[in-house]
Amino acid sequence: MKDFAGTPGTLTGLFLRMAQCCFAAGSIASMVTTKTFFSITAFCYLIASMGLQLVWSFGLASLDAYALVRKKILHNPVLVSLFVVGDWVTATLSLAAAASSAGVTVLYFGDLGGCSFGEECTKFQMAVALAFLSWITIAISSLIMFWLLAAS
Repeated sequence: MKDFAGTPGTLTGLFLRMAQCCFAAGSIASMVTTKTFFSITAFCYLIASMGLQLVWSFGLASLDAYALVRKKILHNPVLVSLFVVGDWVTATLSLAAAASSAGVTVLYFGDLGGCSFGEECTKFQMAVALAFLSWITIAISSLIMFWLLAAS
């Protein structure tokens, strides 16, 4: 298997996983500091999706860190297949959650003539922006994992 940037056990792979964790944690933190997020289903779905993203990315970041410290190569085809499936599932869920939350946010800000939640609207926007950044990094990781699996 090829050893290129972003593959498991490399520094860039660890960086991508840590970026996913940070963006997902930031999205969750921004959303849960509001008082009314639980009344909107799309925002609850965003929290659930980002929570799953956080757990998945942290687990793989830990595995990458272990591989870097032990100088192990994580290119086992079965393991890479698991990474591909997990990344594609979390990427799909993250995109769906970010897009639905963005739709609700646009509805409040654009279509209804302003957000009636006050300061919380800025936090909603921040949570959605961080969710999209998390999705971008997981999409990059999932494409790299798919490429690695195809190259094997």
